Amino acid sequence: MHGLINRSIQVFLTETYGERAWLAVARGSGAEIADFESMQSYDDAVTGMILAAAERVLQKPRARILEDIGTWLIAKRQPDTVRRLLRFGGVDFVEFLYSLDDLPGRVRLAVNDLDLPAMELEEHAPFTYTLTLRGGPPGFGQVLQGLLQAMADDYGALAVIEQTAARPGLEVLRIQLFQTDYALGRGFQLQAPAS
Repeated sequence: MHGLINRSIQVFLTETYGERAWLAVARGSGAEIADFESMQSYDDAVTGMILAAAERVLQKPRARILEDIGTWLIAKRQPDTVRRLLRFGGVDFVEFLYSLDDLPGRVRLAVNDLDLPAMELEEHAPFTYTLTLRGGPPGFGQVLQGLLQAMADDYGALAVIEQTAARPGLEVLRIQLFQTDYALGRGFQLQAPAS
């Protein structure tokens, strides 16, 4: 597993639940790692051990934790690099959805050894879509579910996103878009604000 994923889990748990919760997860995982390096690779089992320990410590199901991580990746204000990378996908939420097929390639431009699952969006009826994910780490669909919900909010769209299928190597999300201009979206400029 790419260290960026494990580091994101660590920072999410620390920022959301506190340093003590993270240390309890790290100790309870049996992985003997308390601080992940973003650009290092780790055995996939380590990620599973961390998530299993987080379930026990937080008393939350893994699916909820993963969805919360996806939401956090977009909602956190500093740094907002994931949000910025995604907002280049379109001027509104529908255009953004259609750009998801290209997301694995865009991510590889930023982090060349981070492989995301292949994504295929299909429109079944007006404003009703399925997003099929092939490959990728288990649970990625749940992270993406939270991320997409947060992006809908970011664009000011009213949408419901739910996972409809999950098995090894294949996850499917259903996206029901009710209103594209439901609320005022978060501002976005192509140029990053000066630090």
